[in-house]
Amino acid sequence: MKPNRSGGRKTAAAKLLQPELYTLTALEAAPRLLGQHLVRLTEDGEIRCRIVETESYGGAEDKGSHAYGDRRTARTEVMFSAGGAVYVYLIYGMYHCLNVVTAAEDEPHAVLIRAVEPLTDRDAELMAAYRGIAVRKPSDLSGGPGKLCRALRIDRSLNRTRFDIRGGALWIEQGEPPESIDIVQAPRINIPYAEEYAERPWRFYIQGNPYVSVSDPLAQPFRLH
Repeated sequence: MKPNRSGGRKTAAAKLLQPELYTLTALEAAPRLLGQHLVRLTEDGEIRCRIVETESYGGAEDKGSHAYGDRRTARTEVMFSAGGAVYVYLIYGMYHCLNVVTAAEDEPHAVLIRAVEPLTDRDAELMAAYRGIAVRKPSDLSGGPGKLCRALRIDRSLNRTRFDIRGGALWIEQGEPPESIDIVQAPRINIPYAEEYAERPWRFYIQGNPYVSVSDPLAQPFRLH
């Protein structure tokens, strides 16, 4: 397994993601997060990954969202924060999921990061060691929200931290311009409870990237405006 080196390893001078992106709705932010670099600081050093798959959860009207109907609970309260907050939740009692809160305060938008690609061999080796598995194909490593959280040692201790502040445990740096990436869109994964929202094409991923969790044969090209 060889990571794509197109992004290269960023230096300490790498710029944080433009703050304006965090003010967008989830549906606007989700495709624009593709190609950006997620950085995790661990006891073994920094791990940098390229974001290659996202899902949008678009506010109080989205029946797929935890905050549907403006539902405020101990779990969803972080979704009502100003954009840039980290939202980590647990599913099936065992898998963590990492989300980027977006939009203005009191507008509960979030983007689920579904897959990432390590930028260097060292990043890939650390992630595989944290997974504790033999990686036979790239998506085994970090193709899926639970897999990437295990590979990056992300759990609920990071909930309510911030992506827009360098020097914490987790932040996002500028990567490739999303306009230069071959993006496709498809329905979100495994949300039949969302009724008419289940088939909205609110999952975005980089076409042909081997780290993507699920490639949809009916996915449609997406162009940023």
